[in-house]
Amino acid sequence: MTAPAACFTYGSLMCEDIFRAVAGQACAAEPAHLAGYRRHPVRGEDYPGIRPAAGAAVDGVLYRGLSATALARLDAFEGTQYRRETVTVRTGSGALTPAWVYVFHPAQAHRLGRGDWDADAFLRHGKTRFLRRHRPTDRSDM
Repeated sequence: MTAPAACFTYGSLMCEDIFRAVAGQACAAEPAHLAGYRRHPVRGEDYPGIRPAAGAAVDGVLYRGLSATALARLDAFEGTQYRRETVTVRTGSGALTPAWVYVFHPAQAHRLGRGDWDADAFLRHGKTRFLRRHRPTDRSDM
């Protein structure tokens, strides 16, 4: 099986400006849905983490055309609190697509809060704080 050239994002990287700065490239983006996972806020942070959860699902953004360099930059950005895994997501057209996703590392699960991470609150309040605290490598387009 060939490695995916797509990445499913569900938190701060759903913002195309943040994704582009972190990955170092612009990618085609579209809404997508990941079944079998639940998204939680990370305590003390503005970003979320996901973990497997039967019957749950996460909406996010799928970026296509990811280069090996972009993937390496994403790996470095996500760090050791996430594991990159291959999943299958459903796009808005209903197509099933293989993609990378960053799942919160089980050893870090105690850092996940209860409930769902609020993407609208992130855009209203958290994005500015996030950008101050977690400076992506290339901020020229932000």
